[in-house]
Amino acid sequence: MSVTNEPKKSTRLPRPARRAQLLEAARVVFVREGFHAAGMDDIAEKAGVSKPVLYQHFPSKRDLYMALLDSGKEELIESVTEALSSTENNHERVQASVSAYFAFVNDDSKSFRLIFESDLYNETAVRQRLQEADEECAVELMKVITEDTGTSEEQANLLAYGLIGMARTAARRWLSSGRVVPNDQAVDLISRLAWQGISGVPLNTRT
Repeated sequence: MSVTNEPKKSTRLPRPARRAQLLEAARVVFVREGFHAAGMDDIAEKAGVSKPVLYQHFPSKRDLYMALLDSGKEELIESVTEALSSTENNHERVQASVSAYFAFVNDDSKSFRLIFESDLYNETAVRQRLQEADEECAVELMKVITEDTGTSEEQANLLAYGLIGMARTAARRWLSSGRVVPNDQAVDLISRLAWQGISGVPLNTRT
């Protein structure tokens, strides 16, 4: 008796679930290969779907990449926002914010590479999204700084970007150097440095 080998069909999923599956596969490929070297064939294979299915959800590789950038950007912003709202103690807020950046770069998904190391940074739409991540995190920090100090909005903006730059740069360096310093110690070191600076700004005495 002969056996008929029928092509294996991918499991039908609800559209949101399929989209999430495709984004996860694309993230793995883009992180590994970078935008230019990654191919839609590679992404479809990683997701276990045909290219037509992939194109039904994302008309182009660029659209797919932009969707991932948006997802990563929102993840970072949400993490920083939650850190700032987790306590009313400003020292702890600084530590929580620094910890949020370290956690973002230390995530096994390596989504931070799409945000901090994009090989499409020279494209206006990509650069705009990456700048928005900094801007929206800075806005959340500015709210706290403005409430608790006598600084102007312009001064608070500079302080916010200074804290963001310190946390992001230190976290990336910590990761690239092999995480020799334990995570908790690294966060504590940078938090102490940041707090020594921000705590020197006069408290708001206005009524």
